[in-house]
Amino acid sequence: MAGIAGPSFFIGQDGDGLISFGSGQPDLPPPKEIFRNLADERLFKYGLIQGERRLREALSKEYPDASPENFVITNGASEALDLTMRVLAKAPGPQKILLCRPYYYSYPYNVRFAGMEPVYTDLKEGRINLADFRKKIGRVKAVLINSPSNPTGRIEAVATLKEIEKICKKLGVWVISDEVYKDLIYERENYLLKGPHVITINSFSKTYSMCGLRIGYLWTPQRDFVQKIINMKVHTSMNTNILGQEMALKAIHAPESYVRRQVKIWRARRDLIYGDLIRLGFKLWRPEGAFYVLPKIRNSGRAVNEFYYKYKVIVYDGEWFGAPGHIRLSYALDEKKIEEGLKRIAKFLKGKERWL
Repeated sequence: MAGIAGPSFFIGQDGDGLISFGSGQPDLPPPKEIFRNLADERLFKYGLIQGERRLREALSKEYPDASPENFVITNGASEALDLTMRVLAKAPGPQKILLCRPYYYSYPYNVRFAGMEPVYTDLKEGRINLADFRKKIGRVKAVLINSPSNPTGRIEAVATLKEIEKICKKLGVWVISDEVYKDLIYERENYLLKGPHVITINSFSKTYSMCGLRIGYLWTPQRDFVQKIINMKVHTSMNTNILGQEMALKAIHAPESYVRRQVKIWRARRDLIYGDLIRLGFKLWRPEGAFYVLPKIRNSGRAVNEFYYKYKVIVYDGEWFGAPGHIRLSYALDEKKIEEGLKRIAKFLKGKERWL
């Protein structure tokens, strides 16, 4: 039974009776409007490095005091984060970035690939511990916030986010706010972090089920930072997929009821998987957004292997997220598959209650 070193082993795997709680890829359909009127030759040519102006104009209406010049359209949120890190690495100041642990598994790599060093603040009950945050924030160039969180599904309290704004503004520390799940919150409306050195990163992948089109963006009030991103992007990926940008523009104008229906489905699935995991004896936080749970389990690496090879169930090792002794499950799959996957997990647990 070969060891499983990381999430790349699982990404793209499907079929053959597998139940995948792995990749956070929505199984819900995108808005039907995105497929209309795409027979236009201009959609297959080079475009603006910064992104198509009509899309940036539409996005600017969703952000305070924003203009199209405040945005760069990127190849998913991943490129936005990568370019942000590389531009920050060239700025004066500490070469360290503060990450909240557990973290999305790519964050430490993004920091190191840019030539910087990650510093960690450990979450308390899945949320930022302001006392520890204050101890470490003065030694870094930027902090990366992800709310709702992958892998915990938790959201930060608005009071905490406002305190982070205040602290970082006073110290001149950049705030990178990864908000790819901002529309998938069950408890309250999203709170948009504000401040002179805030960089907001977002994507059309999760809200609109458009993962494969790779359309993301970043927004910041700092126009000079935007220009530095453009100067780097022209020598790396050039323009982002023009056809995908046209589809993203149509998604923005889809009826608001589309997103409301999606959130209703995610909430029902949250209730199903959370309730059943509790009944199986797992200890975990109740998600308040996104579509992930992070239950505790002993021998998480071995469990991930056995789930896959013996029970045809994919789960991710919490070790990959800085959370050893946990597994991460995505509930971005229909309820019948969730129920079948949990039945297989229950079979694994029979006689192994000491693992919980």
